[in-house]
Amino acid sequence: MSWLHLRRLSKRRTGLLVSDSTASLLRNFTGTLHRKNPPVKTLVSFGGGSSDPKLFARMASSKGSRNIFIDSAIEVARTYGFDGMDLDWEFPKNPEEMAGLGQLFKEWRVAIKNEAKSTHRSPLFLTAAVYFSVDFQWNGIYRKYPVESIAKSLDWVNAMCFDYRGSWDTSATGAHAALYDPNSNISTSYGLTSWVRAGVPGNMVVNGIGAPATAVGPGDDGVLIFSEVEKFNRENGAAVVYDAKTVSTYSHAGKSWIGYDDSQSTTVKLEFAQAHGLRAMIVSGKSRDKLQGHGSLGKMAWTILVPSRRLRDLELKQRSKTSFYLCPEIID
Repeated sequence: MSWLHLRRLSKRRTGLLVSDSTASLLRNFTGTLHRKNPPVKTLVSFGGGSSDPKLFARMASSKGSRNIFIDSAIEVARTYGFDGMDLDWEFPKNPEEMAGLGQLFKEWRVAIKNEAKSTHRSPLFLTAAVYFSVDFQWNGIYRKYPVESIAKSLDWVNAMCFDYRGSWDTSATGAHAALYDPNSNISTSYGLTSWVRAGVPGNMVVNGIGAPATAVGPGDDGVLIFSEVEKFNRENGAAVVYDAKTVSTYSHAGKSWIGYDDSQSTTVKLEFAQAHGLRAMIVSGKSRDKLQGHGSLGKMAWTILVPSRRLRDLELKQRSKTSFYLCPEIID
């Protein structure tokens, strides 16, 4: 399974805009993957952290605008050879927007069924990137995802279990994707189990971990790619520490501290997902790896995945239905 992010949403018609250059990339992405690995399924993800959440809120606020978006999303997926679609709205800001999201999912599922029936093709997958926890409070406003709509309309949800700490909080160092936190509910274990407790089946929940590292010291806005972490550790003789209490790894040298996931912490997180009957685990890559000459998209994510023989063995033995996926980030 592989994803591609498409971030551009038209401000005029709440539909999707695909530039010529992006169209070429999309065709190359799906064509290459389907040719080299025919069983692979590809999803195009609409949105992302840099997308304007107000556009999604406006789109989801009325049936007419939802229909425009849904039709254009299906058109993009079919035109460029994708097997499904993912919505990455970060994040609905109040109960009203959550209600609109629920309606969007219901209508999207109906449209997918109708399109598949009329074209005699397999139905497209429909997934969503969601906050690590099913409910949360930001800026004094409580919000909860539309669980009933999600459970009935989506194939699965990709819970973003990372960015718990970052450059916005310089008061103390801490794991940005801790599996456990003995002092708070801001942890992957709490978030994933909250989805299941709320009524989303475990086999619909995916544990998403972010490949970038968080750092105090070098890097842009406190973020490093994995190859930079390896380089920093090597060139500075950094001490590397695995923290079993949080299931995270960090390194430090001088005044610099870096928190990240390596093969050891990632393996434990995969075992957690398997033990709880979750659908899968994904690693989000950063396109900056390619820009800095590290080859194809997702290089950093594979740097984490490949060295861990134990990780590969876990999947090859198929001790559960949990899988490990790569999620390169993209474009536009």
